[in-house]
Amino acid sequence: MEALPRNKPLPGWLLNLTLLGMMAALLGLNAVVNASLTDYAVEVLIHIGLAMILAVSLNLINGITGQFSLGHAAFMAIGAYTGGVLMCHYQPAGWLGTAAFVGVTILGGLVAALAGLVVGIPALRLRGDYLAIATLGFNQIVITCLQQIDSVGPFTTGGAIGLFGIPHHTNFFWVYTWVLLCVVGIWRLVRSGKGKPFLSIREDEIAAGAMGVNTTFYKVAAFVVGAFFAGVAGSLSAMFELSISPTSFNFMRSVEIVVMVVLGGSGSITGAMLAAAVLTYLPEQLRIMPGPLHALADWRWVIYALLLIVMMLLRPAGLLGKREIWWTRKRRPTPLEGPT
Repeated sequence: MEALPRNKPLPGWLLNLTLLGMMAALLGLNAVVNASLTDYAVEVLIHIGLAMILAVSLNLINGITGQFSLGHAAFMAIGAYTGGVLMCHYQPAGWLGTAAFVGVTILGGLVAALAGLVVGIPALRLRGDYLAIATLGFNQIVITCLQQIDSVGPFTTGGAIGLFGIPHHTNFFWVYTWVLLCVVGIWRLVRSGKGKPFLSIREDEIAAGAMGVNTTFYKVAAFVVGAFFAGVAGSLSAMFELSISPTSFNFMRSVEIVVMVVLGGSGSITGAMLAAAVLTYLPEQLRIMPGPLHALADWRWVIYALLLIVMMLLRPAGLLGKREIWWTRKRRPTPLEGPT
């Protein structure tokens, strides 16, 4: 039988050039957004971007590698406090402030990734419900520590009250630049030859191990990469909200991110992005409904939950399943991808 032709992947330099072009376009779009939209609309767009980073990064762990983490908000908290505490303590301004903002955002991601490594090595030897319980416990440990610690050396963390007075640096451009870096980075990682073990672990971890895949290494790697981008999202959020508190990163925050992954379709990067946008925008839209419908504002979380239940009943595989948004028709899956 004649083999089907395969599309040749685009060269790396062309992809990198395209990414730089998109980032330059975002710089111009940032000025248009700030000039033409209200502050509230810009705030909603930024929240959508942050939710996309969180959903796509968790999708690498839960959807693509097939693990079940309930502690993603803990990594967001670590990144938020790393960036927020440093910026609040030093208060850099001008071009130095912008440079410090970029640096502490990356640092927040790295500290979260380190925490992911420390926790992931023992925890990711677990599977299924046991892994979920372990990551949930880690989330609670981080929140409790943040509530009990008021300062670390000369740096004030705020304890249970939270940290206030964080300088404002996050804007539309920086958030969606990191959305691009997160999506493209995880996409290229998973679709590369070295990314196939992530998919093989999801489909059958025992068979993958029997074929020579170091399953613990790749599970920890997924955990570390996902934690890095969650830390970045936390640092960006801290320097947008201007204040943070431990309760903002509790168990329910982790559940919200998991719901985005499940609703979009576990394993679908664009599905996670779409679900993050819908689940962030929908509660805000219900809250500002005009006229007689404004009474529904008090019931917006009930309506939100009912829509999720209906969606899961009608489309249990999520909005896109394991497909991506540009796959307009159902494609024949590869052995590692499984059925859609």
